Amino acid sequence: MKKEMILGAIAALLAITGCNENKEVSKAAVSFDEVLTTRRSVRSYDASKKISEAEVRELLTATQEAPSWANQQPTKYYVAISDEKLAAVQDMVGGNKERIKDAPVLIVSTFERGKSGFFQGNQTNEVGDGWGAYDNGLSNCYLILKARAMGFDTLIMGMRDADELRKLFNIPESETIMAVISLGYRAGEPNRPERRPLDDIVKFY
Repeated sequence: MKKEMILGAIAALLAITGCNENKEVSKAAVSFDEVLTTRRSVRSYDASKKISEAEVRELLTATQEAPSWANQQPTKYYVAISDEKLAAVQDMVGGNKERIKDAPVLIVSTFERGKSGFFQGNQTNEVGDGWGAYDNGLSNCYLILKARAMGFDTLIMGMRDADELRKLFNIPESETIMAVISLGYRAGEPNRPERRPLDDIVKFY
């Protein structure tokens, strides 16, 4: 009986250790480099896979860590997740409609003008509200990388009907609508476009 108890304790310990090891492997399964190299602009989504509001909230929480001018945080997001709103936004992205028709989430990205690039209401340099667009791009970068780390895929679309989107989501006139971002699971493995040689874009002095 004593021997059986000892063997049972050893088996339980091994099981717990094994579980912990699996959890550690799972957490470390996707490295930052893997996130960078496996991210793609995905134009075909798996209609059978959905994304919950809780998952979208986790994703967008990550964007709040993005840097912005004087921590102004000018970026705003409007999320279409209901069937009604998804259908409406699909009609506002031009030629991308068919490409994103099976994406379970569509996100409109905007920024508040007059914040980034300004100090006490005055434009700080010649870029002006361009800094708002810059900060919006940084926030969106966090979004698409966090999405990939969570196993999702994205497509940033500049083809969009800003006026209709503004009406649909009641977006204030003080915000510039930048892009619509589709969110879902890739239906297949997209190709990786060639990148320019590093020396074409970097100069050391």
